[in-house]
Parts: sequence; structure tokens; C-alpha cells
Amino acid sequence: MASVREIRLYPVKGLDPVTVPEARVLSSGALEWDRRFAMVDARGRFVNGKNFPGIHTVRATFDLSRGEVMVEGRSFSMEREGPEFATWFAERLEEPLEWREDTAAGFPDDTDSPGPTLVSQASLDTVAEWFAFDAEQTRRRFRANITIDGLPPFGEDRWYGSTIHIGDAEVNVINPCARCVVPSRNPFTGAEDPGFQKRFTELRKQHLPEWAVASFFNHHYRFTVNTKIVGHLIRQGDTVA
Repeated sequence: MASVREIRLYPVKGLDPVTVPEARVLSSGALEWDRRFAMVDARGRFVNGKNFPGIHTVRATFDLSRGEVMVEGRSFSMEREGPEFATWFAERLEEPLEWREDTAAGFPDDTDSPGPTLVSQASLDTVAEWFAFDAEQTRRRFRANITIDGLPPFGEDRWYGSTIHIGDAEVNVINPCARCVVPSRNPFTGAEDPGFQKRFTELRKQHLPEWAVASFFNHHYRFTVNTKIVGHLIRQGDTVA
């Protein structure tokens, strides 16, 4: 039986995750606290790994009970001191930055699918084997919200265009997530792995399960699942049906 192994939220878009035992589902379908805050540059670009490789070397931890982000020994209230945090970050990236907040839906990459991204643990393990990554590095390269136990490798590829249930939440499975440059970089140093995208695409195509709906793969640099979701709460250990 498939079940939720881990839930990760990314309170500030582009920064490190925080692992939680449960997450509340907002009316928009997003998870509370996930990508709730973001920083943008003068051109309106999000501060994330795709646009600012230097972000990979900054370690952030979060205390959601206090609404705080901690970096290099300093704590900032995300609700009250966001602009100050953006100024702190701007000095390191040498770019003027603006702090933004969206409590309703956050700042997902795919605004048509604002729900949490899903992936099976077996799929992560397989990708880790392909590239000799450790488990944590693989998770951080692909930045999924919910990891699921009890599926075969790429078992989630059978769900596209269908509805599943996680606990009491109804999850519409939209499509496999198209990836950007971020998975090709070491999530801790920002160092890029030459040829990663080409090799990943080749292996993904080679290992695409028979049950995967081919029409969802106009290219094979796709991994993890985009969703729309209706519900109240998702908990670690919830059954996936």
C-alpha cells in the first residue's frame, strides 16, 4: 500500500526546505507555507537557482511556529522583517531585491498546477543510482513536496490525467514536471554536472514504464508530478489510493 513518506515545504522560494509531519491545504490547492514568500530582482525575476546560481551556497533553516528564517546565525521574521532579509540577501548576490508574499497560493513555478509536487521514493532512488548521488542530494535537486513509499520506480507515471486520494485530499494529477537547469547543479555548491540534462533525458526515456501515458512526454526531461488538489490536511503516513 502506498503512503506519504515525507512532506517538504519551501517557505521562501528558491531556498532550503523544511520537513513537516503535516501540511494544511489552502483553498487555492497550495500547501500552507510552501513558496509563500519570494524575492525578485529589478527585472521581476524570482531569486531561485535557475536565475541566481549563487543561491545554492546559502543555507537557510526555518522555524514555522515562529515564522522565522535563519541564515548565518541571524533570524528574521518572514512576516515582519522580510524586506530586511531581502536586503541581507541582496548584499550577497550583489543585486537589489524586493520581498514578496502571497498567503493564498504562494509562488509556484506552474501557476496552472499550484498543488504540491509528488514523487515516489523508488523513483528518487533510481535517479540517485543513475548518477551516484546520495539520497539528500537527489531530493534537493528535484525539490518535490511529497515523497511516496510503496510504489515501483516511476510508479507515479501511471497517474497523469487521473485523480488519486492522499488521506482526505483529492489530488488531480496534471503532468510530469518539466525540469530546468537546477537539477543539473549540486544543490549545496552550485557546481554544474556537464551533460546532466542530456544523460537524464536519455535514461528517462529508456526507463519510461509501459504504463506511462506517452502523450504527456513531448520530451523526457520531465520528473516529479504536478498537481491540483482539494482537501484540508496531508499528513505523513497518509494512504495514497
